[in-house]
Amino acid sequence: MVYQHILTQLQATTLLEWLAFLFGVAQVVLALKNKIINFYAGIISVAMYTYLFYDVQLYAESLLNMYYFIVSVVGILLWQKRKNETALPISSCTKKEWAIAGSILSISGLFLYFILKKYTQSTVPFADALTTAWAWAGTWLMIKRKLENWILLNISNAIAIPLQFIKGLELTSLLTCIYFVIAIFGFIAWRKQMKDIV
Repeated sequence: MVYQHILTQLQATTLLEWLAFLFGVAQVVLALKNKIINFYAGIISVAMYTYLFYDVQLYAESLLNMYYFIVSVVGILLWQKRKNETALPISSCTKKEWAIAGSILSISGLFLYFILKKYTQSTVPFADALTTAWAWAGTWLMIKRKLENWILLNISNAIAIPLQFIKGLELTSLLTCIYFVIAIFGFIAWRKQMKDIV
């Protein structure tokens, strides 16, 4: 019964969602390996997901993917080695960086909830806003190569998994489960690299 349901859902998945899924997996695997090319795969995936999430009225997640697009471009600039410079090293958050991440989380979460509740047809404004706010804060830490980015991104993933599933994006929900697992390995790998540098 469950197997048949999964098979039916996979067959009903659009080509666009399959492509977004595949480029999303590539992006996360490459980020785990600390490769700058992860951002290029991410740009392709998020462009597709911007449309997909908008189409199912997950407006904040659609906006989140627009943000990911911008962050991917910034990430490329920050991660690449410049002449006579070293790449940005992995490090832990300072108190100031935690404060900035907390501000991004709380301000964007409240703002998005207000906009979604008042100006859209969203049926899940709180969860949609919360998923996006955690992800924005986590992504800001990722482009600065802060170890704790993986924790914040996984909180967002934990909220997003059931949200995407109930909106009929089962394959995307599976991708987010994969993101969740890879983020655990990402945290472990980055922490090891950080210790090796010190």
